[in-house]
Amino acid sequence: MLLNHRFKMGLIALSFLGLAACQAGTAQVPPSNSGSLRTLSVTGEGNVKIPATLTQVRLGVEVQGKTAQDIQKEVAARSRAVVDFLKTQNVEQLQTAGINLNPNYNYANGQQKIVGYTGTNTVSFQIETAKVGNLLDKAIEVGATRIDGVSFKATEDAIEKAQQEAIQDATQDARTQATSALSSLNLKQKEIVNISINPTQVPQPIPYQHAAQALESTEAEPTTPVEGGEQTISASVLLQVKY
Repeated sequence: MLLNHRFKMGLIALSFLGLAACQAGTAQVPPSNSGSLRTLSVTGEGNVKIPATLTQVRLGVEVQGKTAQDIQKEVAARSRAVVDFLKTQNVEQLQTAGINLNPNYNYANGQQKIVGYTGTNTVSFQIETAKVGNLLDKAIEVGATRIDGVSFKATEDAIEKAQQEAIQDATQDARTQATSALSSLNLKQKEIVNISINPTQVPQPIPYQHAAQALESTEAEPTTPVEGGEQTISASVLLQVKY
């Protein structure tokens, strides 16, 4: 009886060892990669140039004199004449950009003494680039004495349209790259599984480098030449292509 009992226990032990061996062997089998997704990622770029047909201008009046009261009166009178003229030209976004009245000092023997005042009044506005040269000439004639800034930009409609064109160009560029890469490797392109569009950047206005200067004379050329140039709208598109 004792021998028979030991024989049965040995069979049971062998059964557990066999089961453990089968489980260990199953865990070591690597998973199949036959169903994994193979993709190619490509980034396309699109750039569209558009004319800067709008001009943003900062111009104003600057007057120097002995008393603050007299300076302020003259600045106010000239500024009113300039603003009234600009309103007749149907400029957009007309607003006051700055009003200043500052004392002028003379330093002698370690002391400072007020010898006069400088008053300024500056306005900003927007106008079509094609009209800005003639407008600046006439603004000087009615009282403007300084141009503090000129910059150029495209219209909102032109920018929006260019953004869409840039995205289309970037998408086509990415597709062309994917086709070329896979063809060179003798791989077959399948469907596009992911699309990512990076936000297009709205370009900053183009500054005119020689605009900030005082105008000492009202005698101007028949028309000041002004060219707005071009702005570039860029877009980037990422495609993931299955193959």
